[in-house]
Amino acid sequence: MLITLFFSLLVSSVVATEKDSALPRLTDTKAAEAFIDSAEVVVIGFLEGEESPGYQELVSAAKRVDSVPVAICTEKEVLADYSLSSDTITLFRKADNHQENLVIATTKKLEADGLVNFITINEVRYITEYNQVTAVGLFNSEVKTHLLLFANRGSKEDTELKERLGALAPEFTGKLLFVLINGAVTSNSRSLGYFGLKSKDLPRVGIYDGSSDMKWLLPAGEISTERVREFCQSFLRGELKCSSWV
Repeated sequence: MLITLFFSLLVSSVVATEKDSALPRLTDTKAAEAFIDSAEVVVIGFLEGEESPGYQELVSAAKRVDSVPVAICTEKEVLADYSLSSDTITLFRKADNHQENLVIATTKKLEADGLVNFITINEVRYITEYNQVTAVGLFNSEVKTHLLLFANRGSKEDTELKERLGALAPEFTGKLLFVLINGAVTSNSRSLGYFGLKSKDLPRVGIYDGSSDMKWLLPAGEISTERVREFCQSFLRGELKCSSWV
């Protein structure tokens, strides 16, 4: 009886492990759309099945990047709906309505570490903290204009301002990317200096347009939702003509 119980527990453990490692399965386009809409950034493995190259690597990567929901879809009709013709791991993000595709057949070395790198580099959110990793995704985006929040991490305003501007960001989807630059990090001093700022001057808000390499700084004062919204809208209307805005 003890042997039977042991094997029963062993089988249950194996089943549980397999279940825990499985990714959610999307069965049609409607399910895929709902999944994509469920978070700011999601990843879908459009693969033939669990035996396909990339599946186990994606499972491993998903466990290490728990901030990004990951699912699998094996329906060929759904692949076509997203303009895909072969097994592909795709990252969808709302901040710039972007679809980043990693085609399995053209990937030289498919490893979990590489997939983690693919996800973290492209994890651009409604408000993204600037660092060496996220810089790649930010500057590769088709949206070249950044609304910059300069703030010192850990300051009393930091969390509140990040939440406030993060809530405003969806209004400018596809037009501006909202970026947080931590002034307390030494490596960011060059970004502050470009706007004539030092850590003691923060928090401040600016706009950088990568297409023209021009910058605008919102004058010192309250960083309210209304004030930042008008700042962004003035830029989009072409009313910001100088390197500063009054």
